[in-house]
Amino acid sequence: MKRHLVTGLCCAFLVSFLPTAPMQVHATEADGGAYKPTVGQVGKDVVWVPTSQDLIDIMLDMAELKPDDKLVDLGAGDGRTVISAAKRGVAARGIEYNPDLVALSRSIAIQEGVADQVTLDHGDIFESDFSDATVVTLFLLPKLNLRLRPILLDMPAGTRVISNSFLMDDWQPDETRKTSEDCSGHCIAYKWVVPAKVSGAWRVHGEQGEQTLILDQEFQRLNGELHKDGRASPLTDAIIKGTQLSFHVDGKQYEAEVIGEQLQGTIDGEHAWKASKVQS
Repeated sequence: MKRHLVTGLCCAFLVSFLPTAPMQVHATEADGGAYKPTVGQVGKDVVWVPTSQDLIDIMLDMAELKPDDKLVDLGAGDGRTVISAAKRGVAARGIEYNPDLVALSRSIAIQEGVADQVTLDHGDIFESDFSDATVVTLFLLPKLNLRLRPILLDMPAGTRVISNSFLMDDWQPDETRKTSEDCSGHCIAYKWVVPAKVSGAWRVHGEQGEQTLILDQEFQRLNGELHKDGRASPLTDAIIKGTQLSFHVDGKQYEAEVIGEQLQGTIDGEHAWKASKVQS
């Protein structure tokens, strides 16, 4: 597999888009002044640009961190996203290909007093296992996001993915925030919540009698029909966010949680309904 240098808190874009005089990132006392990464320094396929603290804070706010979350930053660079997450009380891990940046990030973690709360690994993000993460942060080129997308979509439903600046092609974000309304250049964060996989037929049980729910899924967007007594009623406003499913049909609002092969929820917030996945 071709390896990519994806340096953390980094922006992976073409060197031609960089300023002609890149700003120097100062070394810390913790690393003895030995290594000084430079904004725009060229790696194997990409260059390194740090994320602003304002945007890091927005990204972590969007992640809606909880004490039991596990955050992984893909391309952790100098570790500032990982360290910021640790300061919020969350277990955080960074994966970085550049060994000098890994060493620097570990030194900064010691200086910031969170070395025992973070893991900073030297490795290739495409060859690393981060399947236990509940939050994934990244600052990568769209082509790398697209390469990661199948991996992210196979993570547990409800996993939050937060990207600095770059999208996931036709997987549209659930939320977008900016550092300011007039910001320009690496100041926008996008959030996706990995959706449960619900395509297929479901046998519905409830006060309305036996029915069949057919769902067709494209990421978080759904189409489908509710079938009863030979009549098919189309769904509207159908969407799934993590494990939370909702749609309208025949003037009623259905909401449910996906629990394995079951749906459990309410109709119009009052009447209980549930459904079981029909095995093919």
